[in-house]
Amino acid sequence: MRAQAAYTLAAPPARRKLNQNESPFDFPPELKREVLERVAAQPWQRYPEFAPPELLARLAEHYGWVPDGVLVGNGSNELIQSTLSVTLGAVDRVVAPSPTFSLYRLLTAVLGGRYVPVPLGDGFVFDVDSLIDAAQRESARVIVLNSPNNPTGSALPDGAVERILSQTGAMVICDEAYQDFGGPSAIRLLAHSSRLVVLRTFSKALGLAGLRFGLALAHPAVAREIAKGKLPYNVNLMTLAAARTALEHAPTLAARTREIVEVRDRFVGQLRDIPGLTIYPTAANFVLVRSSSLPAKELFRRLLDEYGILVRDVSDSAQLSECLRISIGTSEDMDAVIEALEQILGKT
Repeated sequence: MRAQAAYTLAAPPARRKLNQNESPFDFPPELKREVLERVAAQPWQRYPEFAPPELLARLAEHYGWVPDGVLVGNGSNELIQSTLSVTLGAVDRVVAPSPTFSLYRLLTAVLGGRYVPVPLGDGFVFDVDSLIDAAQRESARVIVLNSPNNPTGSALPDGAVERILSQTGAMVICDEAYQDFGGPSAIRLLAHSSRLVVLRTFSKALGLAGLRFGLALAHPAVAREIAKGKLPYNVNLMTLAAARTALEHAPTLAARTREIVEVRDRFVGQLRDIPGLTIYPTAANFVLVRSSSLPAKELFRRLLDEYGILVRDVSDSAQLSECLRISIGTSEDMDAVIEALEQILGKT
């Protein structure tokens, strides 16, 4: 463990914060009031419900699954940890695309497993054949698929999860934290395989990153096993009330997601006109860019120091050399990024 780097992030203050893939829109004030009224009406000296049946039923209806196959967590990160903790034994293999969300590698090491990264293909597309080959060769216990993938934005191709399930014997964890913004979902496959766990979060599209709410969808028998790896009373009263409110107002929040996607697509088109940048396709609420005319660290610094724009410098990874990840903010945020990049790198 001494050789592992902890998952940390220092975020300097900035006028435009585009480094953590958060929603640019705060939870609506009227919905905040609704949440607070709900919480105020409950006894705070009592523990929250261990597994709130009404909320589980609403989540099941929203995602098209069964209530006893739904688990809630203090963010989806907790459910990644819970799933791996009840699945991995010493030296068990976890196969995952590379680069991807670094928490998988860290938790695999904490649990004594062996992490097997499989490089993404050209343009950071998923190499499904290589993932299957690695899982077969390593007798993988778990395959992790983050789609759309963080930090690349890549989405799995249609039919990829079916192939992986049929050609391997591994537990497949599909982390769909960004799926609201694009790409196929594996939820419909839950009815056909007990080796599939799908993770979702309210932190991104639903704008509740500060309250930490996530869920896992799995075969009911598998969900019961994953529950053994969770801490009791892991989701607090405030977060449970906010999750209920978000579900009740899902159409309002979905309209915001559509707006973010529209801003993203326009922004990506504008980025392509700026010299010295390679733009990678994205299905998420962020875009990965590679700078060839200015070192990424210098571009990161100038965006922050000169324009007050904070993005994510991911260039320390060899695969992401000279890359920055830019979260999608408001239309005004993205116009400011384009203007700053044009000033720094020049126009075509």
